Amino acid sequence: MGGFKQFLLRGNIVELAVAVIVGATFSGLVQALVTDLITPLIGAITGGRQPNFANYSFTVNGSEFKYGDFLNHLITFLIIAAIIYWLVVTPMTRLIRWVERDKKSSTKECPECLSEIPVEARRCANCTVELVPNSEKPV
Repeated sequence: MGGFKQFLLRGNIVELAVAVIVGATFSGLVQALVTDLITPLIGAITGGRQPNFANYSFTVNGSEFKYGDFLNHLITFLIIAAIIYWLVVTPMTRLIRWVERDKKSSTKECPECLSEIPVEARRCANCTVELVPNSEKPV
C-alpha cells in the first residue's frame, strides 16, 4: 500500500488529474463556441441553412450505415481543430518564442558540453570546465 500511496501522491498524477479536468471543461467551452456561434455563422453564410447530415444513410443487405452522423462529427472536429489552432496554439507559440528570446539573452552555451549556462558564469555547472571571458583571454 505504501507504493500505491506514493504513486497517487506524485506530482505528475495530480498535474494529470488537473489537466484532465481543465481539458474536459475546455472541451465543453469549445463545443459551446462551435454550437452557439460558429454553426449559426455558417448558417448565415449559407443562406440560413445550418448544415445537418444526421439523416444521411445507405443500406447494404439490410444493414443501415448512418454516415451522416459521422460527417457531422467530422465537420465539428475540423471546426474545433481550426479554432484551437488559431485561438490557442498560435498565440501560445508566439508567447513561447517571446519567452525563449528573453531566456537566450540571459544564457549562453557551454563550449564543452553544450548545456545552457548563465552568461556571467565563469565555470560550467554541468561539466565544470572553466570559462574565461573574451576580455580576459590572452591575445
